[in-house]
Amino acid sequence: MIAWVELPQQVIEGRGVRLRPYRRSDADDLVAGLNDELTRRFTPGIPNPYTRADAGWWIDQGAPRAFKTGGAAYAIADPTTDRLVGGIGLSNPRPDKALAEIGYWVAPQARGRGVATEAVSALAAWAAEQEIHRLDLYTALENVASQRVAIAAGFRREAVLRGVMPGRDGGWEDRVLWARLAGDPPGPSPRLLPDLPGGPLHGALTDGVVRLRPLRAPDAPEIHALHQLPEVVASSVPPVAPDREEIELRCARAGTWWLAGERADLVITDAATGAVAGDIGLYYQEPKAGQATVGYALLPAWRGRGYATRAVRLLARWAFDRVGIVRLVAGTSPDNVASQRVLERAGFRREGYLRGRLPGPAGSRVDDVLYALLPRDLTGLPETRAQGARLSTP
Repeated sequence: MIAWVELPQQVIEGRGVRLRPYRRSDADDLVAGLNDELTRRFTPGIPNPYTRADAGWWIDQGAPRAFKTGGAAYAIADPTTDRLVGGIGLSNPRPDKALAEIGYWVAPQARGRGVATEAVSALAAWAAEQEIHRLDLYTALENVASQRVAIAAGFRREAVLRGVMPGRDGGWEDRVLWARLAGDPPGPSPRLLPDLPGGPLHGALTDGVVRLRPLRAPDAPEIHALHQLPEVVASSVPPVAPDREEIELRCARAGTWWLAGERADLVITDAATGAVAGDIGLYYQEPKAGQATVGYALLPAWRGRGYATRAVRLLARWAFDRVGIVRLVAGTSPDNVASQRVLERAGFRREGYLRGRLPGPAGSRVDDVLYALLPRDLTGLPETRAQGARLSTP
């Protein structure tokens, strides 16, 4: 059994950050930071609004108490000015299991500079020195930025826990559970699906005609309209039109499933105008076998222009060259000749006819035509060479 009661209150110097005890001079910055809309959204346990009285209590009583009960509560400070730019701490300590939970927030003016990652890394290293064997970290499914911090600080995704956290408006919310062990290697934790060329904010694939970019929350109206079309519903699994709430959640959480390595959801856009033409997805269901599935759909106004074929080729090239996938598969209904032509033009070869493979309307089962693509199939396409399809940053 590990015995620890009170952790030392000491200054921790990280790379570009300083973790130090709170001071009364932090009150104004604390109030401003914890009244930020994004901070409130993902930190439901703090008072709303957060007042100067709340800040005074935290500085004088709450933060010191955290250390006395086996946890920690540090201000994240700019090492040059020593001014508060966030907060980080350890809570819910379990001495019998040598574990604690880590949480953090960063003020708007300090975001996008790696402050959270360096603060989490510094506190995790310090916790290991205090003989804390395991740190748990919880992130909201929509909080992709915090999930990126977890990965960059070497935490590994373990599960989605249902109804594990109280929500600000009542009820209980799901959270992604991440963990880092004291003996884990330094640096980021591994990922199955990398970002697109250009990085998480501006990454895209383009051949000059079509552009693929990650699916995001603002795409919900166009994606909802696309997936209400009867022909798109008919090719969905199951063949049921999703409601608006389901699509909004799918768009808001697309980054979560990408970081989890489960699927990469992208929007097909016109490279010249940015107009949304459809969507395309890579579903990495068999990473040990190196096989993934491709699915796509276009809005009617963009059909017949070769956009689907171009999108499939771009996604396939990224999957082969950057992800390390060695086999892509796709399926179509037997009567979906247009989709079969898309796959054949993209280099896929028909491999089989699977009877009753998929759920159909009213409890029926429908057949599926299986296509597959190998890296050599894509490379050998004369159309690919002529059009110069490539991975590029717009």
